[in-house]
Amino acid sequence: MLDTNVVSHIMQGRDAALLARLTHVPVGQVVISSITLAELTYGLHRKGQPARLKNAMTQVLLRMDVLPWDETVATCYGEFCTLLETRGINLSDFDMMIAAHAVAVDATLVSRDKAFAKVPERLRLEIW
Repeated sequence: MLDTNVVSHIMQGRDAALLARLTHVPVGQVVISSITLAELTYGLHRKGQPARLKNAMTQVLLRMDVLPWDETVATCYGEFCTLLETRGINLSDFDMMIAAHAVAVDATLVSRDKAFAKVPERLRLEIW
């Protein structure tokens, strides 16, 4: 599951190492959370939807599935947030939602946000 910051770098198309690494992941194994889609869409609207970025997002979405936020994910979110709070770990609301989504669907979260590194072992994380 790609985090928003990784998808954003893919959309910019300027990170050859990231794009090369992504080509080694089998088709159908790369997904994003619907929360990531929400963040990307918000970013586009905030920037006035530049045509280049909108086209880049469309191209990215053609190549990966968007997993829905459903009852199972919502239940995992409540449990996971409580666990993190008891350990004194605070992430942004969207980061908490994306991390819980990855945990709920048993996916590895791929991010460039080192804040996820302090999250307990229930979250499988790769920093790209």
